Amino acid sequence: MSRLIVASQLNDAFNTSFAQALPEVDILPVPAGPPAGLPHAAKVLIAAPFRKAGGSLPPVPPPGWPFDLRWVQLVSVGIDFYPGWLFDGPVVTSARGSSAVALAEFALAAILAATKKLPDIWIDRFEQWAPTPLGLVQGRTLGLVGFGSIGEALAPRAQALGMKVLAIRRSDTPIPTPGVERVHDYCELFARSDDVVLAAPATPETVRLVDAKLLAHARPGLHLINIARGALIDDVALLAALDDGRVGLASLDVTHPEPLPFNHPYYSHPRVRLSPHTSVHTPDTRRNLAAQFAANLKRFQDGAPLDGVVDPARGY
Repeated sequence: MSRLIVASQLNDAFNTSFAQALPEVDILPVPAGPPAGLPHAAKVLIAAPFRKAGGSLPPVPPPGWPFDLRWVQLVSVGIDFYPGWLFDGPVVTSARGSSAVALAEFALAAILAATKKLPDIWIDRFEQWAPTPLGLVQGRTLGLVGFGSIGEALAPRAQALGMKVLAIRRSDTPIPTPGVERVHDYCELFARSDDVVLAAPATPETVRLVDAKLLAHARPGLHLINIARGALIDDVALLAALDDGRVGLASLDVTHPEPLPFNHPYYSHPRVRLSPHTSVHTPDTRRNLAAQFAANLKRFQDGAPLDGVVDPARGY
């Protein structure tokens, strides 16, 4: 029986994780972006994002698409970095849940850093020896925009630190985490929260969700944390809210576009903590995605339905 060939657009670190999880499969590195052609024997494609550095997505598929592919695995949960035609051929699955713990920890680190004034309290001179008043995470209210795998990982960790957790989600599915209060209005969530974490995919309904109207309802001094997609935020509105103090701090691991232009105000704003989409770059993300893919590969080979199938109508 011939070995299955999986074409991968990922880097060497990811491909090594996949090869270790799937010794019976040949991982074939291929260039990122719209495939110009794939070997006939390649039945599966692991696709890196097609959108690069804020550029546009290719409007039409390459000649010969989808070749002989029967399954496409994405490396993200959201589908906004991929063109629509990618979802008109073979079944497409997302990386749902593979980076949930990494993202949850990153959001908590941002909350802790802000509350404990890190790194500002570190000193390197005798003259700086004076205590700085700090805040407590315990007793703060965390608002979650979206309650998928990230919310499920973040909520109990925040509760363990003594935070009250509110959440809003698109679906009617009950929130499974005990003690999390569900709210049904974004304005209420922003008005009641000390820290708001954006953890929802970019869809037509969520693009520029955080606008001037919503920010007008924010609790004064709100800490806004974005680990989802930069497109969820109206940058002009956020900068205005930061300037007038309605938003006390914005911790942004994602922006739109990426990277930001060299002169973007976020780089120099004193109330912005900007990181270059780095929250998911942990070893467990690679291992989790490889394990997730391996489990789905067994289903694929058995002819069973795959987990994590993308619904283009929902946007994830």
